[in-house]
Amino acid sequence: MSETTSDAAGGSDAQEAIMEATYRALCARGYADLTMQDIADESDRSKASLHYHYDTKEELLLSFLDHLYASFTDEFAETSGTDAVDRLVTFVDEILCQDGEDAEAFQTALLEIKAQAPYVDAYREELERVDAFVRDRVREMVAEGIDEGTVRAGVDPDATAAFVATLIVGVNTRRVSIGGTDGTTRDAFIAYVRENLVAPDADVVIDGDESGDDTDADVSDETDADETTGQEGGA
Repeated sequence: MSETTSDAAGGSDAQEAIMEATYRALCARGYADLTMQDIADESDRSKASLHYHYDTKEELLLSFLDHLYASFTDEFAETSGTDAVDRLVTFVDEILCQDGEDAEAFQTALLEIKAQAPYVDAYREELERVDAFVRDRVREMVAEGIDEGTVRAGVDPDATAAFVATLIVGVNTRRVSIGGTDGTTRDAFIAYVRENLVAPDADVVIDGDESGDDTDADVSDETDADETTGQEGGA
């Protein structure tokens, strides 16, 4: 059986192997220097086998972005917490808690793909899907908070969702371009939640209220948090 025939028979397993190889190649090479051969070298497949599935690097990367979206939305479809405010803070923390050299290398490569979005409509559409998912989740949690009385009744869920989505993109971009912050970003976000979202008489405890260590931690530099796949995260 030829390699391409085997790939066709393997179906999802072959696709998963290609996606994993693409991730490793992006971390090692970045977007600009990435070639189909680089991806093949990170797998047990030949360049010809990759071309059986994808005609160009751009087509493969579109599939990769779709793969990231599926992983990201599965990872963050549900968020635990005692109330909507707790879930919102946890949601933001978990998206931004990636740490380590691999996560930094991947976020750098992903930023390079994002830089192509103004010129490649298909890239922008994939990235917009991630942004829409984040906004929808935040909007949902804020609306739940209003219903349960933990979020102020006058809060606009859409405006809050837009702000949080922008914060996430900004923190990830800053981290890979000039480095993380000294903790003030998370402090400012928690202050925003307390002052603008939490209902005056709500009995809620925001992460950091009872632990100074948590309050001083930066959302982008959590060292003890579980890693997301976000390699996929940060899409």
